[in-house]
Amino acid sequence: MGAPSWLDARPDTPAAVVDLLFDLYARRGGTYYDETVTQTEHALQTAALARQHGASTELEVAALLHDIGHLLVDEHAAAEGFLDQDLHHERLGARLLKQWLPPAVTEPIWLHVTAKRYLVSTDPTYTRALSQASTRSLAVQGGPLSGPEREAFAQSRYAEDACRLRRWDDAAKAPHAITDDFEYYRRTVESLVKAAGPAR
Repeated sequence: MGAPSWLDARPDTPAAVVDLLFDLYARRGGTYYDETVTQTEHALQTAALARQHGASTELEVAALLHDIGHLLVDEHAAAEGFLDQDLHHERLGARLLKQWLPPAVTEPIWLHVTAKRYLVSTDPTYTRALSQASTRSLAVQGGPLSGPEREAFAQSRYAEDACRLRRWDDAAKAPHAITDDFEYYRRTVESLVKAAGPAR
C-alpha cells in the first residue's frame, strides 16, 4: 500500500480510522527514526512521556501520532540524504489527521517543527541537547526563528502544547525502552475520532 492509498482513504467509522492510522505504523513504523530507535518506538516513547507529564488525552494522542507524516512519504526508508530536504512531515501528518481528530491533536502536530525552531531561538541549553539528526534537520527546516516569527508563534493558542510535545519528541530516543504498544491507545484514539464527528 503506497502513500496515496492512505491519503485517499475514506474510512467510514471511528474504528476504521484507527485501523487506517495504526496500519500505517504496522507497515512502515519499523524504519529508523534516527540513530537509535524506530518510528514506532519513537512514537510510543513520546506518548509515554506525555502521559508521565500529565498531558491531556488530546496531547497524548498528538504525541503518539506527531510524526505520522514521515510515514506517509516513507522518507526514512529512502536514501540516506533524506535529512537534506524538508518534506514538511508535520504538515502532511496534520492534514491527514484533521479529517478525523480535533485541533487540540492536530495543531500541536502542525506546530511541532516550528516549536523546535522557537526553542532553538530562545533556549541555548535546548540547542546543545539536540541529537545529531535533529541538529542536521534543523538547517533545512529554516533554522532558529526570527524575532517576528517568535512573536507570532508565541501568540498561537497551541504554542505551549507544541513546545511540550517538542521536548518529549526530543527525549523519546531511548534504545530498548519499555512502553505500551499501539493497541493500548486504540480506545482513546477511537473516542476522540467519535467525539470529533463526521470526517472533514
